[in-house]
Amino acid sequence: MKEANKQKMGMGSVILFGINGIIGTGIFLLPSSGMKLFGPASLLSLAFDGLLVCLIALCFAECAGLYGTNGGPYLYARGAFGNFVGYEVGFMTWVVRMIAEATLYVGFATAVGGIFPVLNTPFAKNAMVTVLGIFLMLLNIAGVRLTTKLNDIMTVAKLVPLLLVALLGLFFLHPANFHPFFLPGKGSTANFAQTTLTLFYVFSGFEGLVVAAGEMRNPKRNLPKALLISLSAVVAIYMLIMVACIGVLGSGLMQSTVPVQDALQRMVGEWGSVLVAAGTLCSIGGICVASSFITPRSGEALAEHQMMPAVLAKKNRWGAPYVAIIVSTVVGLLLAYTGSFAKLAMISAISRFVQYIPTCLAVIVFRRTKPEAVRSFKLPFGPLIPLLALAVSGWLLFHTPAENLLWGFGALLIAVPFYFITGRHADAEFS
Repeated sequence: MKEANKQKMGMGSVILFGINGIIGTGIFLLPSSGMKLFGPASLLSLAFDGLLVCLIALCFAECAGLYGTNGGPYLYARGAFGNFVGYEVGFMTWVVRMIAEATLYVGFATAVGGIFPVLNTPFAKNAMVTVLGIFLMLLNIAGVRLTTKLNDIMTVAKLVPLLLVALLGLFFLHPANFHPFFLPGKGSTANFAQTTLTLFYVFSGFEGLVVAAGEMRNPKRNLPKALLISLSAVVAIYMLIMVACIGVLGSGLMQSTVPVQDALQRMVGEWGSVLVAAGTLCSIGGICVASSFITPRSGEALAEHQMMPAVLAKKNRWGAPYVAIIVSTVVGLLLAYTGSFAKLAMISAISRFVQYIPTCLAVIVFRRTKPEAVRSFKLPFGPLIPLLALAVSGWLLFHTPAENLLWGFGALLIAVPFYFITGRHADAEFS
């Protein structure tokens, strides 16, 4: 028992795992995207996104305090709405994570190709994707402890250049760069909505932390706290970086393809650009480590509750669900070979609301069905927070193009026949 507990993540590693799971490639492109759409006022959109994500995360935190096993949104949806809805959410969670992992493989290979042009070829890309996927598969098969150590190192490594930009930027700001705060002709509600929707994507990934609850020590107590701490840290870092990039680069930010890199270069010289380039690789590599750890746990959770073939839940002597790891890696590699990075990333981002919305609704349901004695965390203000999260989520989706919604939620229809084949006879009790 003690040896098994040693294999699990402690509080510090859980927090770093949460931060690593959110901060990926988006932050390195975030400032220029917001500036083009809404000017310096994009800070308002980013703050609005941070508020929405915190509302959703609070709902996740309350639900997470009721469960101590792997599964996350799947468990909450199933507990609140039954097998069918739970299966749909669980199936989508696994699919979305495999798509996201494929985009990360391609993103890492693309970043390396940008730094070393000789590797910027289709053959080199596929070779790097394959090596990365197999390495991460073997790493995860070796168990939680090794993956956790690498995750901690990668998280710290990628935070160094980001924190340097965020903090140094405060001393290099030019107030004139924030005027006009609203770009002429772009201060409408429609522009605010588009900017908010675009910048929201950089926060996706926080929900991955609750999927792997079973790999943590005392998850009912530690997970809600770690989720809120990690997300608060990410929101603060994002806001500081946005302020720094606008304040240092001004209107030039709109033409920058590597804004964080350009901002640090402007502040400290060429070595700053090199540092951020290295940080970019650490950031993508780090989130690949986190994603490769979380993704198979979605399949394992379905198998543990008899909603997928039981073989997916088989574990080796290090406690790793090796079959689910192998299956997730193979599917991720096949998707990565398609090379459609932008489309896969868009599908992944929108599809995450399939997890967010049922979780927010589950909070309201569990208030009536779960006794107070089993709770380790409870939101204040009754149903206000989940209702606000649902309202703002609906507003964002309302402003999403219909084609993107179809791609993002289309897998819900694909999951239906699989439910009748594998999911109808799920176990009746779980917690």
